[in-house]
Amino acid sequence: MLKPFDQALAEALRQRLPDLPLKPAEARYLEEPRGKYYGQPTFVAAPRSAEMVADVVRFANDATFGLQPFGGGTGLVGGQVNPQGPTPLILSLENMRAVRGVHPSERVLIAEAGATIAEIQAAAEEIKMLFPLSYGSQASAQIGAGLSVNSGGLNVLRYGMARDLCLGIEAVLPDGSIHHGLRRLRKDNTGYDLRNLLIGAEGTLGVITAAALKLAPRPARVATAILAVTSPAAALELLQRLFDQAGEVVSAFELLSGTGLRFLADTHPDTRQPFSSPPEWSVLVEIGTAASTDPDETLETLFAAAIADNLVTDGLIAQSGQQRDEMWAVREMIPVANRAIKPVASHDISLPLSEISEFMEIAGPAILEITPFRINAFGHLGDGNLHYNVFPPEGRNADDFADIAPEITRMVHDLVAEKGGSFSAEHGIGRMKVGELQRYGDPAKLGVMRKIKAALDPLGIMNPGAVLPCAND
Repeated sequence: MLKPFDQALAEALRQRLPDLPLKPAEARYLEEPRGKYYGQPTFVAAPRSAEMVADVVRFANDATFGLQPFGGGTGLVGGQVNPQGPTPLILSLENMRAVRGVHPSERVLIAEAGATIAEIQAAAEEIKMLFPLSYGSQASAQIGAGLSVNSGGLNVLRYGMARDLCLGIEAVLPDGSIHHGLRRLRKDNTGYDLRNLLIGAEGTLGVITAAALKLAPRPARVATAILAVTSPAAALELLQRLFDQAGEVVSAFELLSGTGLRFLADTHPDTRQPFSSPPEWSVLVEIGTAASTDPDETLETLFAAAIADNLVTDGLIAQSGQQRDEMWAVREMIPVANRAIKPVASHDISLPLSEISEFMEIAGPAILEITPFRINAFGHLGDGNLHYNVFPPEGRNADDFADIAPEITRMVHDLVAEKGGSFSAEHGIGRMKVGELQRYGDPAKLGVMRKIKAALDPLGIMNPGAVLPCAND
């Protein structure tokens, strides 16, 4: 049984590690963006090196208290806050944000876990390269946490998830040993892959302290467009045509709903939108090519053929960097508008592309049978990831429907499961979806996960209560 981390343990830790930055936790360490979880008052340790992280982990083992990893606080499933159980010590990587090395000829950059995604992108840009991981919170989200949840974002379609952008990691394991895995190799078949075990484990099997990251060439030419489509099925047909025409240069293919655009107009009227009247469905498309290819011509050809075949009704191809930024601002502000409206139930789901249209045709009417909810289905259509969010009818608020929110989520997740999809596409399990993992997870996989957790972290000190229930729950 873990002990709560209290004032006495804080004093003992100070005596053992006098150089360790240790302070009472401010509010920013105890809240998550959606306000669904609040952590217990505790202390924050902010080590400056992997060795110092290892010292803290060894002390936690000796004193048997929990450690709560914290990496920017942008997670949306409660993995970074601990609202119940024995109070943990928060372990922040904010003092470990150095870029340890840049290897342009290898297209590799080594960064410490506390470096933000934006800082890594800037370091890559200095050598005229691209770090493709990109999402709205990248100015504060840290790479260690991004790897811990295997974050996705806007460029998954072309470059993959966080896991796909990592060659090697340095990590402190639950016994306080350091895994020195910062190898810059594309091929390394030397036994069990600890890198991929720790990536996506959400801090339950160790603390990532640094990573060797893949960089990509910057596209010489970029074209961006927003096209009004007649339906999600038409959007998927457009995506297939784009692949047939342009190949693997498609960087993003985002679905936008009219509901989301109207929410944005209501809550952020200063955000410039491409259409005077929001279409019910539209897609934001971006392709990046070599200097020898004209991406604008590719999108113009696609647009003309799609108009002729009644897949597209209107559209705009960006004519400047400013127009491109305005298009992306629309996409990036939709989650902000959603939070202002406040959903009854939010879902981060993924589906096989061929199942998306039927899912939408079934899920929407089923939800509307309950009450005339507003549905904002949007997101990374190109890789099958939708943010399927249900909002109260106009003039009502989400709290009025708190009692039926679980019913809506069960309906959505059951249908996703029937279609061979996932209830957690890119946000992880955290604490919010522990029960969903037990309900929908493959029993054999869950059994192996429990055995791995017990073998590596027998005391259960690493992010207790996240991903898997605590052993005594």
